[in-house]
Amino acid sequence: MSEDEIAETTAPDLDGPFRVDVVGDMTIEWDVPIVVDDGNVLRADVFRPTAPGDYPVVLTYGPYGKGKPFREYQAESYRAMLAMHPEIAEGTSGKYQVFELVDPDRWVPDGYALVRVDSRGAGRSPGVLDPLSEREIRDLYECVEWAGSRSWSNGKVGLNGISYFAMNAWQVATLRPPHLAAVIAWEGAADWYRDVTYHGGIHTTFENLWYGAIAGGAQHGLGERGGRNPITGQLVCGDQTLSPEELAANRVDMPAIDKSHPLVDDHHRARTRDLSQIRVPLLSAGNWGGLGLHLRGNTRGFELAGSDQKWLAMHDETHFSLFYADYGVDLQKRFLGHFLKAEDNGWDEQPRVHLRTRHADGRVGERVSSDWPLPETQWTRLYLSADHGLNADHGLITDHGSMTTTPAPDHASVSYSGKEGRAAFSYVVPADIELAGPVGAKLFVESSTADADLFLVLRAFAPDGTEVTYQGANDPHVPISQGWLRASHRAVDPQRSRPFLPLHPHDRVEPLKPGTIYEVDVEILPTSLMLPAGFTLALDVQAHDYVHRPAVEEAEAHANPRTSFTGSGPFLHADPTTRPDDVYAGTVTVHTGPEYASHLILPVISD
Repeated sequence: MSEDEIAETTAPDLDGPFRVDVVGDMTIEWDVPIVVDDGNVLRADVFRPTAPGDYPVVLTYGPYGKGKPFREYQAESYRAMLAMHPEIAEGTSGKYQVFELVDPDRWVPDGYALVRVDSRGAGRSPGVLDPLSEREIRDLYECVEWAGSRSWSNGKVGLNGISYFAMNAWQVATLRPPHLAAVIAWEGAADWYRDVTYHGGIHTTFENLWYGAIAGGAQHGLGERGGRNPITGQLVCGDQTLSPEELAANRVDMPAIDKSHPLVDDHHRARTRDLSQIRVPLLSAGNWGGLGLHLRGNTRGFELAGSDQKWLAMHDETHFSLFYADYGVDLQKRFLGHFLKAEDNGWDEQPRVHLRTRHADGRVGERVSSDWPLPETQWTRLYLSADHGLNADHGLITDHGSMTTTPAPDHASVSYSGKEGRAAFSYVVPADIELAGPVGAKLFVESSTADADLFLVLRAFAPDGTEVTYQGANDPHVPISQGWLRASHRAVDPQRSRPFLPLHPHDRVEPLKPGTIYEVDVEILPTSLMLPAGFTLALDVQAHDYVHRPAVEEAEAHANPRTSFTGSGPFLHADPTTRPDDVYAGTVTVHTGPEYASHLILPVISD
């Protein structure tokens, strides 16, 4: 659309939109005020059909700045996405496309009104920045009700966005706003402790990076430092330019607060609601490669949600590419069209579970089922044997330990350094095998110190020793799956645990007694894999984050000023103050044999 085809109207009411643009068949209201119950004024951009009518609403509320076009503020990611899926650029100007939100050019012509709200304390919405707090979720509730009561709304509001916009969708859906009619949670964590801040009780440093990016690039009050909306000329992060001290006073120190709460308590519970209270139709769309953040939320969220009408769709590729590609847009529009517009579009025949299945050679297939975990799963145990030890060096399996379908006949053990070491166990697949679902592990371990952090990595290797990795949500070389457990958090909830999915309350610390063998159950995140006969499946039990050695070598050979991810993306556990050497750098020993039957539980699919 050329500039001379835009009719611009500046609103005379200071309490109304900043301005209104009519762009052909689309009307855009910029910076509309939404007054919430405590008097704070949130700001939203509204994109809707120009023709009079009642339209369903797709709403999002988040902290990244609604005035930052994707193609300008995340230019490299945008170009990479288009290279993977050129169809994303078809039929759109791209100028209104914002990171992790739906594109107005592709949605408004289909009769949807889009509402984008800057969350409290971010973008153009004033207030204290406190992401995913109870105050924020109440704001989102009120935004849903505001949108559902507009003159141009049909009274039905759907939530649809990636990551943060899915995380708060889980939360607000439990409050059941009357106008909320459907939710799409696309790659969204659901448990603040287990998915975001602590993996198996081990503190992750990702939050430092994430929250720093918000505070440095999108907090309200950045003023001139936050950039301008290239369409309206407005400052993206508010008209005032506050000092660093003023900005700090206007945000909670989330990383420090979370670090000071190493156990599940009221602080974490306030950001993790009871998903069984969700009643609206739900589509949970997860990414097999989202190991460090969102994957668990999508599968557990689907299981726990109380909705009678709920669907799970699992995909591959990067964090956002398929959301914008035809695959994702078609899925989203069929779901929302059915529930927001009563369209007869075939959604009533959509399989309850749809998986894009990964193959060892990089191909992607599909599988449908009636539930999750898949009812047709044959839960299969592979028993660890430490007879040979086991080691993986630079991605190549050498002749050490093994896994077998029967328990090892004799007791054996393998030890490694709790700071840098590992023990690994391998199994050569005798026939083609498909895995699809959660993975569990039971280990018998001892430590020379009062605790041990266990990092479990499920890996696959071709017959020539080349490791099979995949494009992850954030990292180009992620392993098959990962799991974590701080051994002092080994207590499980017997009522909610299953052999393939142990659930740890993480509400107490039970130190280890050096020299004593303990039984521990470890949750390994769900996976999808078609592995041909002759390939090797391996389990590494180690003391550190997974590293894909070829990625390290490539990064060293091609010095890059940008951060290079080497297998675990930004989801690392590298804060030494949470893993002091005197507690976590001892000797860890894994025991196997008839009395100590350490094993994996795999989700083998049989047609």
